[in-house]
Amino acid sequence: MKLSSGAIRTILPAVSLAVLLAAVFYMQPRAMSYTGLNLLFNLAVPIALATVAQMLVMAVNDLDLSMGAFVSFCACVTATFLQASPAIGILILAGAIAVYAALGVVIHLRQLPSIVVTLGMSFVWAGLAVLMLPSPGGAAPDWARALMTAKPPYVPMAIVASLVIAVLTHVLVMRSTFGVLIRGVGGNMRSVERAGWSVIGIRAGAYALAGFFAVLAGIALVGLTTSADANIALRYTLLSIAGVILGGGEFVGGRVSPVGAVIGALTLTLAGSFLSFMRISPDWQIGAQGAILIIVLAMRLALNRMEKREKSR
Repeated sequence: MKLSSGAIRTILPAVSLAVLLAAVFYMQPRAMSYTGLNLLFNLAVPIALATVAQMLVMAVNDLDLSMGAFVSFCACVTATFLQASPAIGILILAGAIAVYAALGVVIHLRQLPSIVVTLGMSFVWAGLAVLMLPSPGGAAPDWARALMTAKPPYVPMAIVASLVIAVLTHVLVMRSTFGVLIRGVGGNMRSVERAGWSVIGIRAGAYALAGFFAVLAGIALVGLTTSADANIALRYTLLSIAGVILGGGEFVGGRVSPVGAVIGALTLTLAGSFLSFMRISPDWQIGAQGAILIIVLAMRLALNRMEKREKSR
């Protein structure tokens, strides 16, 4: 049975993850175990949550360059206020989500480039994080630590949590009315507006939901590391964008894939271990991850052209 280019494009993220996982197992057979998988995907959950947050922003044709700084800020809040004074910590994180929603409103009303606004906000979040934790420290709340280090039977917690995130976000973005509206704003904003929906409200909701998932990413990260740092998640900005693209998302048109985004995050997490097994220096690993992304994007471009040819016939 011959697969169409569209079907190949859909399964490409899963194929990329499977190939990378097979290569890791080939180089390190001991990784094919409960403990090995747990170590390979240990940091996948916060990256997956940050990727989903970025995906929600990209679904409305925007791009968030403050994601890494915001997750770092949330991690600092978690390791300080949320641990010592939970009520204050919850209020701070709720206020941060409200700020995210306000950003969506400002960007829409003033027709500002999201890249510029979020880049400016990245300095704000980074500054607040430094004020809270000038040096690495703090402690993870007991419940966050217990949740992230739980050991369910048969399958490691990181994989179980990633599956739950993928299913929930798929239902939210692809099956719910709100998810359809978010993608509608990214695909054809004027049509959504003519249908009587508030584009400002939808964009604000998308940003607020993105902020919520980013908050969860910060909490999950502290649950794994047991402490925080003002720069703990700065790489998440690029990782989250790369995860969405690897998962089949587009920069425009509201074309996103929640399941693909989570798979993309898992692929990027696994890529670090793969490069380490290949004994590539950490100094070169970021460049090597970029090369993997370029290869996948080149394959996507080829498939897109094949898809256009099939439609033109």
